[in-house]
Amino acid sequence: MANVDLKEVRKTYPGGVEAVKGVSIAIPDKALCVLVGPSGCGKSTLLRMIAGLESISGGSVSIDGKVVNTVGPAERDIAMVFQNYALYPHMKVYDNMAYGLRNRGTPRDEIDRRVRETADILELGHLLERRPRELSGGQRQRVAMGRAIVRKPKVFLFDEPLSNLDAKLRGQMRVEIKNLQRSLGVTSVYVTHDQLEAMTLADILVVMNAGEVEQMGNPLDIYEKPASTFVASFIGAPPMNLMKLTRGANEIAFANGAHVAVSAPPGAAILGFRPEDAEAVPGEQAPQGGLALPAVVEAVEPVGSESFLYCSAAGSRLVVRVAGRASANPGDRLHINAGIGKLHWFDEAGKRVE
Repeated sequence: MANVDLKEVRKTYPGGVEAVKGVSIAIPDKALCVLVGPSGCGKSTLLRMIAGLESISGGSVSIDGKVVNTVGPAERDIAMVFQNYALYPHMKVYDNMAYGLRNRGTPRDEIDRRVRETADILELGHLLERRPRELSGGQRQRVAMGRAIVRKPKVFLFDEPLSNLDAKLRGQMRVEIKNLQRSLGVTSVYVTHDQLEAMTLADILVVMNAGEVEQMGNPLDIYEKPASTFVASFIGAPPMNLMKLTRGANEIAFANGAHVAVSAPPGAAILGFRPEDAEAVPGEQAPQGGLALPAVVEAVEPVGSESFLYCSAAGSRLVVRVAGRASANPGDRLHINAGIGKLHWFDEAGKRVE
């Protein structure tokens, strides 16, 4: 197996468009690193540079301690799983999985052993004689993964492999990929725009924005302590509530002039709190302690085990998550209250203030 190290990796296209701007990431052996961010943030370009499918404009990519900037994709000992499966439609499942090994001149007995072992791991043994058109989306994705696994590469690369599946299948495949990666112990880099996928899969989460790393670390640490308003609003569903403010000696004021007796740290210009870290307190009387904002309910979104209240408060639209069925209705007046310890503060540039 292998570690993967990116040092000041850059990608500049003709015309001066800089897609990746000096990214440095150290991925330890056997870890699963997830690159997450909106479309156009550079995550797929970065993955393709690790694979050798995209040239590197600056910096270095190392696999297992060896710089591979000028090494071709076939010599990097990596295996890639694509979004569109990339299966040969005229070949049976067995032949799709065996194709890469045959091209490398692997002995027939070894090919057969690896294909059947991998098929058993992925529960594809009964499908080896079928063609891709006879398979479901989830089965096709498992075949694509099987084709990568049989090669026993140093590194797995996943390029949004679940985006073509429905929500139920995505959930099942997330579990399968995580369990498989742990059991095989192969260093993996996984690209997605889905923050739920990113949070549940990653050992190391890398949040990218406009070609740069916005924050990197343990997924829960990033969720609980976002480094910027971008991360705060991208990681989490619904995203963190963010409100612009002005700061007084012992109070803060919001866009509509509302004042709350809460002390903000020096440099704070934006206040944030997670929907689950607030409560909706009925009535006109403000609760004591914490951030108590008078609000009007605009919409209620029940999703089964919980509900989301969309409220207008202090010139902003805020979301509060409540357990079970919400007792509030559109037009109701209440207070949104969040404990002081649950508040997040950011400066004018959107960077975290402690």
